[in-house]
Amino acid sequence: MSKAFIPTAARPGVITANDLREGHNVWMCEDGWTPDPAQATLYEDEAIAELALLKAIGQDNLVVGPYMVEARRGPNGPEPTHFREAFRQKGPSNYFHGIQTTKKSEAAHV
Repeated sequence: MSKAFIPTAARPGVITANDLREGHNVWMCEDGWTPDPAQATLYEDEAIAELALLKAIGQDNLVVGPYMVEARRGPNGPEPTHFREAFRQKGPSNYFHGIQTTKKSEAAHV
C-alpha cells in the first residue's frame, strides 16, 4: 500500500475516490461504488485492503484518485475519523459563498 493509512482490526479503513463523471465523492462497497459512506466496505486486513485498492485504481474509467482512509464502526455503518473525510461526506461546497451544502437541492439553489 502507499505510505498513507494501512488498516488493521483496531483501526479499520474504507476506500474513497471521486466519481469520474459527476466529480462527487464515492466509497467502495461490495458491488461497486456508492455515494453513501455508511454503505462502504470496512477493511481490517492489510492484504485484503491492498487488493481492493488495486482493484479501485484499475477502475480509472469510473473513479479518480482512490485511496484508503481510516474509519470506525458506527451504528449505521462506517464513519469517518478525520475531519477531512467528515467534510467530504457532507457533499459539494459552494466556494463562492464559503458554505458547504448538505443536500444536492441546496446546492442547486445557489
